[in-house]
Amino acid sequence: MKNPTRLFDFPRYQLANCPQEIMMSMPNAGNRISYSTQEFVDEVDKASRGLIALGMEKGDKIALISHNNRCEWNVMDHGIMQAGGIDVPIYPTMTESDYKYILNHSESKFCFVSNKELLDKVNAVKAECPSLQGVFTFEDVAGADSWQKVLSAGSDTQQEELNSRRDSIKPNELATIIYTSGTTGLPKGVMLTHDNVCGNALTAVGRVPLDGLEGELRVLSFLPVCHIFERMLHYLYMYMGANIYFGEALETIKEDLNHAQPVMFTAVPRLLEKFFDGIVAKGRAAGGVKTAIFNWALNVVLAWEPEKEGRGLYGFKLKIARKLVFSKVKEALGLSGIKAVASGSAALQARLARFFNGAGIPVLEGYGLTETSPVVTVNTINSPRMLKIGTVGKVIDGVEISFSEDNEILVKGPNVMIGYYKDQDKTDEVIKNGWFHTGDKGEFDDEGFLKITGRKKEIFKTSGGKYVAPALLENALKASLFIEQVMVVGENRKHPAALISPEPGVVAEWCRLHNHTYPSDGNVASDEVIFNRIMEEVDSLMEPFAKWEQVKVIKIIPEPFSIDGGELTPTLKLKRDPIKKKYGELIDSIYE
Repeated sequence: MKNPTRLFDFPRYQLANCPQEIMMSMPNAGNRISYSTQEFVDEVDKASRGLIALGMEKGDKIALISHNNRCEWNVMDHGIMQAGGIDVPIYPTMTESDYKYILNHSESKFCFVSNKELLDKVNAVKAECPSLQGVFTFEDVAGADSWQKVLSAGSDTQQEELNSRRDSIKPNELATIIYTSGTTGLPKGVMLTHDNVCGNALTAVGRVPLDGLEGELRVLSFLPVCHIFERMLHYLYMYMGANIYFGEALETIKEDLNHAQPVMFTAVPRLLEKFFDGIVAKGRAAGGVKTAIFNWALNVVLAWEPEKEGRGLYGFKLKIARKLVFSKVKEALGLSGIKAVASGSAALQARLARFFNGAGIPVLEGYGLTETSPVVTVNTINSPRMLKIGTVGKVIDGVEISFSEDNEILVKGPNVMIGYYKDQDKTDEVIKNGWFHTGDKGEFDDEGFLKITGRKKEIFKTSGGKYVAPALLENALKASLFIEQVMVVGENRKHPAALISPEPGVVAEWCRLHNHTYPSDGNVASDEVIFNRIMEEVDSLMEPFAKWEQVKVIKIIPEPFSIDGGELTPTLKLKRDPIKKKYGELIDSIYE
């Protein structure tokens, strides 16, 4: 079979070229559910016939909401698209008002949810969504329509219509509308065609270091599949003949890794930070000779660079460090066979990139947006000089990057969206003369690697007229083991300051080693000794920056930023305006 040109071609491509006994598998509360490639394709066809039987017309929008990645979501994704529908994935963590807005704006005809909690959220607004004709659940919920009702609704009667619709769909047609969670304002519906995402997946294959592996290509998927990054990789995995194992939740990641024993998975920097903090805390708590060996090995891997791999005295030290320490770490985490971890969504600290690559866990940072389907650049170890710490890699084939006068990154290529749904004005704001204006600022280094230097709209001026890029300062501050989360403030103020959420495990361990009582309630905000220790970290990490950029004052917040609290997007990016509003008085007190 020739290469896929439409997203629903991917399962059939796998069936024709490399059928799998386990195409995908999910935990299902201990009662694991798995599909072979043939079973998956058969189930997809059932879903399509059922949707047609229930009255779905070509071009109808169907919403998908799941609290975790699961087989049923993927079945419906392909079932909707091959029957001519447009799927509308929605983040489970969005508010009821966001649900109402998206369901109405997209005019979704049906909605599929994973569990009772999400069903309740949809039902709370259903009466205000006139286009919504039915809601179905993946899990059994008393009194609710199961998605099995859709699968059983169709019959051979609908097969001829399904074949006709599937054959008529062109690669340049709209496949999905993805509503960006956004940090401000109403969600925008990003319109992506089959061409957009399909081409991005096939191009990205060349950057994935899995060629020539013998045996099963086992991958783990736990980042939200409603996000285009994880979803595009699902199509890529299908193309490569990988076995996709779904994680149960972020809280069970270690158990899921140990079950899947993956060669690849995707991660966001926040998760890698958690892994790093846990590894370092455990290594330093071992005591005696073990701690001394760990600290030596840690210093070795933190000096890692691609060109030093396997060379000279450093290469020898690295080999010893991996054998003595990090082989055991990888085994404990279920990463003995890991070949790649794809990192995206936010900037990855150079320290983390060096640590994981040095430890023998290749972390490949990339850059992209929902509007670019998503990959624009990515590091890889497939070829020499294709990975560089502190960058997001080189541009993928077929895509172009240019820069505006103020260094905004502009992207042109087959991966760029066709626009925002029902919003030509916003579309025209970001797509000009064929170039998509990303809102991010960056530059190429002398070897063609892209460096992100800030977010155009997030750069602010102090009252002294100096420009400050808060993301750069935040990334620098997160290099401290003591700092779990941070947001820099200071727009129109006399200097930058920071709201900080400390890493409780590191602070507690420091207190133990220094005979200082850790607060019984875990709230360290009013502890002067702990505050001063964190301030030492801040002062040290700010030294490389210009005087006007340096964070001069910090405030420790009583609880971490969270999605439920409205301070983080579902992809764990800071929602700056809600944070400023929530901590307005605390911020004002900094400058009094």
